[in-house]
Amino acid sequence: MNQGTEPNGEPGIRTVADLVVERLAAHTGHVFGVGGANIEDLYDALHRHPGVTGIVAKHEFGAATMADGYARAAGRLGVVAATSGGGAMNLLAALAESCDSRVPVLALVGQPPTGLEGRGAFQDTSGAPGRIDAEQLFAQVARYCVKVRRPEDITVALDRAITAALTGGPAILLLPKDIQAAPAVEDAASATLESAPTAGRSDDHRPLPDEVATLLAEMPRGSAAVVIAGPGIAAADARAELLAAVRALDATVLVTPDAKDAYPNSDPRFAGVVGVMGHPTAARLVAEAELCLLAGAPLSLTARAGLDAALAACPRVLSLGSEPPYVPVHAEARGPLAAALREVASSIGGTPGAHLEPGSADAQPDRLPLPELTVPPASGPGVRYRPAVAAIEAALEPGTDVVADAGNTGAAVVHHLGIPADGRFLIALGMGGMGYSFGAGIGCALGRGRRTVVIAGDGAYFMHGHEVHTAVEYQVPVTFIVFNNNAHAMCVTREQVFYSGAYSFNRFRAAEIGAGVAALFPELPVWTARTLTEFENALDKTRAIPGPAFIELQCDPDEIPPFAPFLKEPFA
Repeated sequence: MNQGTEPNGEPGIRTVADLVVERLAAHTGHVFGVGGANIEDLYDALHRHPGVTGIVAKHEFGAATMADGYARAAGRLGVVAATSGGGAMNLLAALAESCDSRVPVLALVGQPPTGLEGRGAFQDTSGAPGRIDAEQLFAQVARYCVKVRRPEDITVALDRAITAALTGGPAILLLPKDIQAAPAVEDAASATLESAPTAGRSDDHRPLPDEVATLLAEMPRGSAAVVIAGPGIAAADARAELLAAVRALDATVLVTPDAKDAYPNSDPRFAGVVGVMGHPTAARLVAEAELCLLAGAPLSLTARAGLDAALAACPRVLSLGSEPPYVPVHAEARGPLAAALREVASSIGGTPGAHLEPGSADAQPDRLPLPELTVPPASGPGVRYRPAVAAIEAALEPGTDVVADAGNTGAAVVHHLGIPADGRFLIALGMGGMGYSFGAGIGCALGRGRRTVVIAGDGAYFMHGHEVHTAVEYQVPVTFIVFNNNAHAMCVTREQVFYSGAYSFNRFRAAEIGAGVAALFPELPVWTARTLTEFENALDKTRAIPGPAFIELQCDPDEIPPFAPFLKEPFA
């Protein structure tokens, strides 16, 4: 039994915080957070447990995005810890992203001691008269939220929180300081969660609903089929099942902007991305198909822009997954996605769960280049998006993960970048919060144990880019690439496209980000690239670096990205 320590450092009994960390070890190898008085007992317990590493970030938003990126990339529970008051409030934006994107994150939030609540405690969020109610506040972004008020309640509360998070979305435990430090009392009646399945995955046999099976059976053999794969594929760990279903249907594959890694981008069947950052042929492929299968793709507006008429024209639109679709469908199978895809493959005659590699004998022989959105020519300074993204793609080794941020840079990455084999791709399109990529990239790299490339704009860097410090502190293998156009470029574009363009609130005084980062972290390899050749050279040099690296790429704030709302007749 682990021995705890009292706040004065004397040996003591096993605490509630010890119990929490011990049970978390079955679900994660890391806890991300920022310290503080009302969460320090948890960090004290982390110090004593060899199986879980505590990571201290620079900001609670960054810590929560690390947990989010860890969960998305590694398929395990992401855990974030924060103290009360401002530390707790700083979690909200990131947890809202995890909520909207259905990412399994557990937040452990310190609270003032129970005996001081309502009596003038510092950072009191007890809901007492005149005080913020943290339980009500966090409940708005959580599948489960509870304040633990007695030591003996921790096992049930923790089990319920982990179970809720693993269904897809945040769970939040509010932990008063005295409860964390109290002797652990396990409730024998509570369930012990030694392991839990990935959210949305089931290996049980579940027959397809009759209406889905009938529509599949009635589809003429040899007719065109299109599969639109969404983020549910990654959440359900169903890539192999998707591959088998695609082969069985002899289908063309499209992906949503937040699911570029759902299907091999190099496969001849891959036809690009749908939605506002998508490829112009997507709507035609859907409209001409006899079947459109939505696989873990509810199709929010961002993902379905330009598709409504095409979906209406398709005679068979089927939806598989745990989330209800935002578009009308002819039939749906709500539930575990992997099981449903296996049933689809089996009903068509494929091998359920077969692991088929791109380029296998039944694949189409040649992959044609993807037609791209046509953007206006740019004449300003710096490197253009298309060649910059091509240079990144050429430099990516197989298995490299990519995390992109919101904005013009993210639009260019979603539209142009091919994800390397066995690589993961993360982007925050739930809330679209800028700066997400810096923390998520660190969590992704730690969760997968391999290099991650973060691609962000300078606006995102100025919001949360100093999580670079966290990567340096822990020598995390992340290459940070910042497209610096000295602007909130998407807002500049909107001023030009939707308003007069005669003014701008969104152009910045020029900042030498690379030089600043190099001065802050003398041991960090840093490059500033002003030309494509300089950028390619910098990317090549990062290959030999085991830890973090940083590249600033100077760009044009007036370049229009491949983003459909900014273009005239983008899907014509």
